[in-house]
Amino acid sequence: MERVVGIGGIFLRSADPEALRAWYETHLGISISEWGGSVFVAETGDATVWSIFPDESEYWPGGQQTMVNYRVRDLNAMLAQLRAAGVEVDERVEEQEFGRFGWAVDVDGNRFELWEPVTPS
Repeated sequence: MERVVGIGGIFLRSADPEALRAWYETHLGISISEWGGSVFVAETGDATVWSIFPDESEYWPGGQQTMVNYRVRDLNAMLAQLRAAGVEVDERVEEQEFGRFGWAVDVDGNRFELWEPVTPS
């Protein structure tokens, strides 16, 4: 049987795609190509998590069907950068066996997650 081997893309809808692209470029440093998106090339050891949550999950707002998790190298620096720019940032930071997690909201009101993976020792 053929099987899926990874995530090929993440796609967001927006009433104002140009503004949302600019927001992500400005606040998360995602370089936007002429075609309107970006290609991330995995570094050795990078992992992508794919998970289905129950409909009643409160992990992100109920009116939002999906949530994107972005890997970062320095969670504290990214959260400070977002706060300094006036972005809505959750005060909570979680530390788990997989690393550290924080959350913020983009200009369209989408909650997203930031993940600083555990550095292999």
